[in-house]
Amino acid sequence: MADLITVNEYKDAEGLRGEKDDDRLSVIVPQVSDLVKKYCGISFVDFFSTDKVETFSVEDNFTNTIIVSESPIVSITKVEERQNYSDTYTELTTAKYEYYLDEEADAIIRTNASGNQIHWARGVGAVKITYKAGYASTPRDLQLALFDLVNYYIKDEHKERRTLGGAVQQNQGTAGMRNSTDFPDHIKRVLDLYKVVI
Repeated sequence: MADLITVNEYKDAEGLRGEKDDDRLSVIVPQVSDLVKKYCGISFVDFFSTDKVETFSVEDNFTNTIIVSESPIVSITKVEERQNYSDTYTELTTAKYEYYLDEEADAIIRTNASGNQIHWARGVGAVKITYKAGYASTPRDLQLALFDLVNYYIKDEHKERRTLGGAVQQNQGTAGMRNSTDFPDHIKRVLDLYKVVI
């Protein structure tokens, strides 16, 4: 999967020249990208131009809305439903008003020709949605947080206390709590704008 920033973008943002830290950066930058994707719960750029296929199991007769895992939705390629586990999927279309895309909620709502909401088929893997979602490139505010996060790890700021040449450096705890394992507050504020809360 694609990294959210590159080593060169980081070096340009920090005004770094030369190749002194390139080996270390080539390890940290992809790890920071993976960390942010996991923390936020979305991949940002991986499925912008590539289809993501998700299958949903519906356990009741009342579910009429399905929220996909990636956001924001760019386009819906295909929505399929099956009535029984042994059936093949049947493609639903907007031409027949069989579903509606709620772009604000990144949700697909099951509808009928009258525009009324109806429930999705019930069962294991009853609904399959193929779609594209995310951003063409990493949002600029998120890039800023990623650059700061790379700095955080490259400068070992994640270590609360370090000794350097006889001097002791005490890094401030995060989120106002002693021994917190959160990101620094200025980074966390940006990441929380994108975090998917379930």
